[in-house]
Amino acid sequence: MSDSVVKQKLPFLESGVAQVALIVEDLEKTVESYWKLFGIGPWRFYTYDKPLVKRMTYHGEPSEYRMRIALAYLGPLRIELIEMLEGDTVYADFVKEHGYGVHHFGLLVENMGEALARAEAAGLTMIQDGAGFGRDGDGHYAYLDTEREIGVTLELIERPKGRVSPEKVYPPPESEGRPGIDSGEGKTTEGLGSPRNGPPNG
Repeated sequence: MSDSVVKQKLPFLESGVAQVALIVEDLEKTVESYWKLFGIGPWRFYTYDKPLVKRMTYHGEPSEYRMRIALAYLGPLRIELIEMLEGDTVYADFVKEHGYGVHHFGLLVENMGEALARAEAAGLTMIQDGAGFGRDGDGHYAYLDTEREIGVTLELIERPKGRVSPEKVYPPPESEGRPGIDSGEGKTTEGLGSPRNGPPNG
């Protein structure tokens, strides 16, 4: 980011943080620990690669990468766990420099194009993104290079209108004894990890 003063403050944090994401070494074991120790769940699993994520970039260049994620709620806050699989990514860069742990805060935006233009005008660089993972080919996430300035990477998220079905849910609905568990559209109300503020984000 340039040393010039930002003339107009960026609005991205005004509505708070929607998501906290951690990079983990073993997704399955970490999800089990969250559930068994704290009752956080259910967790919905997805593999982010092509063709699910239709457009990907890394440091401004077209890219192909693969990661596996699991999503759950802690009250109104989305928790995302990420296990990197293949390709050059900001996740691999982070682990190489810091080890596993908290990687980014996710912030919801209504219009990704406008949000990225404002970020660029403020001197913030997009270092990775992915788009088209929603059920209708919508949805877009983009990481900004903010670690040096504020101590953490920020992810802008334009939510898809609907998600594809998860690969699996942990724990399975029958093992929870909670019939309200849904297939991934954020409509349940039971439990510590239940979604409370709309459809899943990226």
